[in-house]
This record gives sequence, C-alpha cells and structure tokens, in this order.
Amino acid sequence: MFRSILGLSLLLVTSSAPAALAPGAPAPDFTTQGALAGKPFFFTLKQALKKGPVVLYFFPAAFTPGCTVEAHDFAEATPEFNKLGATVIGMSADTLDKLQRFSVEECRNKFAVATATPAVIKGYDVALPVRPGMTNRTSYVIAPNGKIVFAYSAMSPQGHVSGTLDAVKKWRIARK
Repeated sequence: MFRSILGLSLLLVTSSAPAALAPGAPAPDFTTQGALAGKPFFFTLKQALKKGPVVLYFFPAAFTPGCTVEAHDFAEATPEFNKLGATVIGMSADTLDKLQRFSVEECRNKFAVATATPAVIKGYDVALPVRPGMTNRTSYVIAPNGKIVFAYSAMSPQGHVSGTLDAVKKWRIARK
C-alpha cells in the first residue's frame, strides 16, 4: 500500500500532462488582486496585454520547494522577459497576504504574483485534482491579441521558464 501511494506521489510530482488550454485558444480575461515587491495592486489581463505578451504561470502554493525554485528561476529571467516586452505574472490560490511576502522573498521584487480565484482556476482549467482549491503547475504565453501561443503543464518546475522564454522569443521573431 505504501509503495503504491509513494508511486502515485512521484507520478504527480514528475509527470507532465497537456496544458488545459491549447495554443490558439482565447485566454479568458480576468481581474484579480496581486502583489509586486510586497505592494498590492489589481491585475487585469486585458490591460497587461496592451503592453505586450503575458507570461502567465500557475503554481500550487507559495513557499513550497518547487514553487520557490520556479519563482527564483522566473526572477532571474525577468530582465530578459522585460527586454522582449513581456510581462511575467505568477498565479496561485494563496491569500494576498501570503503572496505579498512571496513577491518580496522568493520573487525577489522582480515580477508580480496574484491570486487565482476559483473563476480563474476554472477558466484556465488548472485545478490540482489531488488538492481541491489549488492550482497545478501550468505556464502560458498569451499574445497581445488574447490568444495563447504556448502552453506547458508539468508538476516539476523545470522547463517552465525556458519554455516560456523560447515561446516569447519565437513570437517576437514571427512579428518582425
């Protein structure tokens, strides 16, 4: 019994699955509360897309090992995303208070994190099946026209930053 539970746990942590919304699909618009460098603000996808592509990544919970690694990786890559005109925003079902601390401590004041409401979780179909109310780990690149150009789901944090960065670069090249 223990081995089967351990095996299932490892499968959930290491497996990848198709992202909920496929490239070409419209990204659901939303407004939610977020934090950047510990300061709260309202984030609206439609407004962010006016500035350029948006890297929207969902993560299960702030201050957990995988989510901390992923936040550090996105923080290191944020200057490159910014050079390409992309906005990075992380999303989880955590409270705003927790995300304010996470934005400072783990996101290193480099990019915003925001609360994934039940409506956002449903709209992006990113519910974590084994933990109701939490999101899985899915990353999207959304073009300014509101269409998804890249989607990647895997519970491991590896591959999310490189995949989204490559997708933003390819999108930029296609636009020239």
